[in-house]
Amino acid sequence: MVILLLISMYEYHTYTVNFNDKLAQIVYTINEEYPFLTEDEIMEILNSDGTSDTEFFEKYGIDLEAQSILLRNDELHLKFVILNMVFFAVIIVLISLIYLRYDRRKDRDIKDITNYIEEINKKNYELQIDSMSEDELSILKTEIYKTTIMLKEAAENSRRDKINLKRSLEDISHQLKTPLTSILIMLDNLLDDDEMPADVRNDFIRDIRREIINVNFLVQSLLKLSKFDADTIQLIRKDVPAKQIVEEAVQKVSTLSDLKNVSISIEEHNENIRIFCDLSWQVEAVTNILKNCIEHSGENSCIIIKINSNKIYNSITITDNGEGIAPNDLPHIFERFYKGENSNPESVGIGLALAKTIIEQDNGFVRVESEKGKYTKFEIQYYK
Repeated sequence: MVILLLISMYEYHTYTVNFNDKLAQIVYTINEEYPFLTEDEIMEILNSDGTSDTEFFEKYGIDLEAQSILLRNDELHLKFVILNMVFFAVIIVLISLIYLRYDRRKDRDIKDITNYIEEINKKNYELQIDSMSEDELSILKTEIYKTTIMLKEAAENSRRDKINLKRSLEDISHQLKTPLTSILIMLDNLLDDDEMPADVRNDFIRDIRREIINVNFLVQSLLKLSKFDADTIQLIRKDVPAKQIVEEAVQKVSTLSDLKNVSISIEEHNENIRIFCDLSWQVEAVTNILKNCIEHSGENSCIIIKINSNKIYNSITITDNGEGIAPNDLPHIFERFYKGENSNPESVGIGLALAKTIIEQDNGFVRVESEKGKYTKFEIQYYK
């Protein structure tokens, strides 16, 4: 449009210069031959809207409706028509070349994208897309690349989940096999021996009850862990006093601590320490850790719980002076079904794993340090 405007302006300028040059010659001649005509009269004739005498020009073969009086202007007009046609031809050729180049590149990009998708369907996620342009197909390539990465991660997660599920099923089978076999043997003994002494029968019944309680605890814990793994638990988070979490957990283990005569003391340096979490689940997590501390503490011992806060996190520290954890067991203490060398024979090795999972759900972190034969300290950090 700019080029057309410039051509039009140049064309008008050329015509004007040619007209003005010829009119100036006519005015000069009239002024010389007819001095009685004033300059104002001549300018009035030139700018008047009067009708011209066409018969004069027809004698010379000039049609005022179709031709210019100045033959030079007709020549110039033909040149400008040719110039405009050439210009339009060049523009059409350029646009065609640009379109063909774009169309060829678009076809190539579509073919590449099709190949990418075919490779993805073949489970080949090792794709490299190097295009850095900003056109639609390049953006589409980038989005496909992002989708590829997501599919790759999903495939890896699925494979990892299958491995974890297989391992969990093996662990669950192993954990359930022993108590169920024991229960069946004791029930067979009870059924086969009608004359069994009452005290022996009662011992069998108590053992069966204990095993059933252990199996029930294992099943309940596994159900909770599976819900967390599947992300199906709706946590109800709110600001909760840290001391309330600790006190409710201590209340839940009070019977166990009384049986072993283990005292539990709570030290809170700031009564305004609050944690944004789900109260009931965090109470369960702290309860599981407390149970572990009580089980590995000697009789007439003490467990100290400290509640602290700093600019980064609030913390609950639980320290016992029991038998401690062996150094080779420390890295695995929160793994599911892991049993250290000092583990209770009746333990299923799932309480601490469940506690860790629950704590991490509320933006927390739990770590443990221990010295064998002296103490074990669990520190739960809830990041602000």
